Amino acid sequence: MKANVLILGILLLFSAKLTFAQSTSTTQKDSLTIWQLAKYDAKYTLKGVGHSLTRPLHWKGNDFAKLGILFAGTATLSLADNSIRDFAQNNRNDFPKIIRDFGWYFGSPQNYFGINAGLYGFGLLTKNEKVRKTSVLIISSSITTGLIQSISKTAFGRARPGSELEHLDFSPFSSEAKYHSFPSGHTILSITMAHAIAKQFDNTWVKVGIYSLGAIPPISRLIDDAHWITDIAFSAAISIIVVDCIDKFLYSEKAYDYPKKEKQISWNLRFSTNQIGIVGTF
Repeated sequence: MKANVLILGILLLFSAKLTFAQSTSTTQKDSLTIWQLAKYDAKYTLKGVGHSLTRPLHWKGNDFAKLGILFAGTATLSLADNSIRDFAQNNRNDFPKIIRDFGWYFGSPQNYFGINAGLYGFGLLTKNEKVRKTSVLIISSSITTGLIQSISKTAFGRARPGSELEHLDFSPFSSEAKYHSFPSGHTILSITMAHAIAKQFDNTWVKVGIYSLGAIPPISRLIDDAHWITDIAFSAAISIIVVDCIDKFLYSEKAYDYPKKEKQISWNLRFSTNQIGIVGTF
């Protein structure tokens, strides 16, 4: 219950911030009816999903190289799977329960899409273009990442850490839940939403706060012994890639009329002998 109240409060806070940003801009309120706006947003949600799912058909050598780096980096990070799991389990009792509950509720599909529906409903009823655009970005990205996650879980068939199996045990196309660890659904959903919302703000500290909240579900999944660190790292990378892809598409289509921010975070994959991860440059 406390976690649900916290999620609702955060949703209202973000809605208020986006509403304030909209009201202080030069964008005029849309004169279309709510039904017309809903159809317009549905069209670009479907177009965003279609665009992101078909991008691999247009990839060139550099794009495939980046994909190779992602998989190579994930494989390298797997060397730390057991040690990070041990650390998380040794400190499990010190992790606040309310934060663990928040991580579970926020990353659960039924709650996640309920939050999205509430955010979009607010933007639609108030005809707030920035909230609507953010919701379309979240929903279209979530559909894409959700499809990737659902297919990958079955295709890879990786064993979960709490199943008494090893981190390199695989049973591709298994129907057993203990072989559905890679990637992490909670991580994909939470990072997708966090990245989509954070892109709407220029303030660095607001971005940091949003990403910090988005990191709670992945961390809670580690604490709950439901995923390996590589499940989470790969999932976060996929979410960021998909959100950026769809955001660029919506901007190029001029689907929503507000200026593109000049100051954004540039995300890059970094893998070397002493550095593994996703680096965001402000």
